[in-house]
Amino acid sequence: MAMLIHTLSDHSDDVNYCAFSSSCLATCSLDKTIRVYSLNNFTELPYSPLKGHTYAVHCCCFSPSGHVLASCSTDGTTMVWDTRNGRMLAVLEQPSGSPVRVCRFSPESTYLVSGAADGSVVLWNMESLKLYRSGNVKDGSLVACAFSPNGSFFVTGSSCGDLTFWDDKMRCLYNEKAHDLGVTCCDISSQPISDGEHGFRYFQMASCGQDNQIKLWLILFADFLGVELKCKCTLNGHSAPVLACAFSYDGQMLVSGSVDKCVIIYETSTGNTLHTLSQHTRYVTTCAFAPYSPLLATGSMDKTVNIWQFDLKQPCAGNTVENESKVTVEDWSEDDVSAWLCAQDLADFVGLFKMNNIDGKELLNLTKESLTNELKIGKRLIKSPNVTLSTILFFCLFTYT
Repeated sequence: MAMLIHTLSDHSDDVNYCAFSSSCLATCSLDKTIRVYSLNNFTELPYSPLKGHTYAVHCCCFSPSGHVLASCSTDGTTMVWDTRNGRMLAVLEQPSGSPVRVCRFSPESTYLVSGAADGSVVLWNMESLKLYRSGNVKDGSLVACAFSPNGSFFVTGSSCGDLTFWDDKMRCLYNEKAHDLGVTCCDISSQPISDGEHGFRYFQMASCGQDNQIKLWLILFADFLGVELKCKCTLNGHSAPVLACAFSYDGQMLVSGSVDKCVIIYETSTGNTLHTLSQHTRYVTTCAFAPYSPLLATGSMDKTVNIWQFDLKQPCAGNTVENESKVTVEDWSEDDVSAWLCAQDLADFVGLFKMNNIDGKELLNLTKESLTNELKIGKRLIKSPNVTLSTILFFCLFTYT
């Protein structure tokens, strides 16, 4: 069951986008602002709202660590913010000066993509905060972007209906006419799926458009093959253009928002509808699952953002400890470690662990000294009223092994 637990009504105009980190929710609006909320109680952080754009803010996204937030606007800029204090780190000006419609970080935070209304695509180097590569789609405005989980390629969607695949050198790898009336959004699941017959690992992608449809795609990417794309199925649950789509963290669910004012949650494997939510009073423009908790945010032209919570007994946006216990700790990925931290009520440390590339093997090698001296979190854990270092990092850990 999906339950509405909170409604945010701070924006004074249409909500255009929302995005989660492990500890925060960011929203942006036609009112030129970005607002940042704590997931603990959905109160705004002290530095919120972020003001700097001179026109509508179309998109916002967190870096994988959650320490950096990017926002883009009709004013032709992409702004980069420090989420720890709200400080503006950079103003990245689209070379053409065209309104920037979408921005997205690469999985390792090496790059930031910005896509504009004139079809220009810019890949920014996040270390130098300088332009690294740029390109253009053939036709239309760029309105959507998604990176593959390993960062080997990214996809852009245009108002002419094309999905274009690029590598990290901005070379165009493939182009597909996906939606006749224009693409509005796309997302790639962080969890690949295997082809049992040939042993290939596919990336799952969803795209939606003005044709009222959502399409689920399977992407095979290999250096010697290039990109192979095949449509898995088409979802026709909406009665009007679909403006947003997003996968849950574990890839088991897909959420969409539409001009029909509804939010639909699908089971990815079957395409079956799990929930239909109809609380918004105007077009649903954005939707996002939280990465490590069973939360969903939906934003609308009604100026509100609704926060939904899922029954933990159902598939949710993060892996459960029960699922993780079936895999030995040594085999855990970085994402498994992140899910485990969240299950232990340690979501605040997810970004730090991911930044240090701590997977299962690394986790097993952690000591009290390395936590305190290298990661600088041992003392914080020890001081926690509900968590002890020995309980969390040894008793729980070896219980799962």
